[in-house]
Amino acid sequence: MKKNILFSMMILASGSLLAADSSPKGDVKAAAAALGASANYSWHSAVESPNGGGRFGGPTDGKTEKGGYTWISMARGDNTTLAVINGTNGAINTPDNGWQSFKEASADDGGGGFNPMTFMVRMLQNYKTPDLQASDLADQAGDLTAGTNGISGDLTEDGAKGLLSFGPRGGMGGNGPTITNPKGSVTFWLTDGKLVKYSFHVTGTVSFNGNDRDVDRTTTVEIKDVGATTIEVPDDAKKKLQ
Repeated sequence: MKKNILFSMMILASGSLLAADSSPKGDVKAAAAALGASANYSWHSAVESPNGGGRFGGPTDGKTEKGGYTWISMARGDNTTLAVINGTNGAINTPDNGWQSFKEASADDGGGGFNPMTFMVRMLQNYKTPDLQASDLADQAGDLTAGTNGISGDLTEDGAKGLLSFGPRGGMGGNGPTITNPKGSVTFWLTDGKLVKYSFHVTGTVSFNGNDRDVDRTTTVEIKDVGATTIEVPDDAKKKLQ
């Protein structure tokens, strides 16, 4: 009898410890990891900005499969750019040039001028699928709190600064943008422990090549078709991935 009571007390104690280890941030990280471990999924990303989103301003639709292809469609104004990524290889399709490898798309045109496609290629090379981005956002946040409208919290200054920049510093000849007064927040929505949506809001001033721009941008990503997504890659794109 005493052994049974002692065993029950140990079970209760271990359960309490597990509950203590659980946290809103831990729940988000676990949900992001589970999404990344799924066979495939799709997403839709939308950007809202009162000042205009620039190259971030249009919707993005994507599909990814574990260990396989990631397909991305980005609408910017009247143009839609398609991209396929497989490991370290990528191909991009634009209305003017059809399918090109990342290297071809960002090559110097021979005149010594800057190729504007370099920005797009760099963005795609550093693109993070939602499972990775959500995990990073959780790490870049301070404390996360669960409420009636998701799990939310403020981003650290470095976290907001990274989201406001053009990408890894050192690009563009080693001169990245200067970010001042960076601020941000993030919210995650989980259903039955699964990540279904997240949104992050950043503000700050971005200075690049002597030009200052005030940024106020909200990005919302919705996850869908987990385990039911298929990707069909055109043969012309596959050739550029080799």
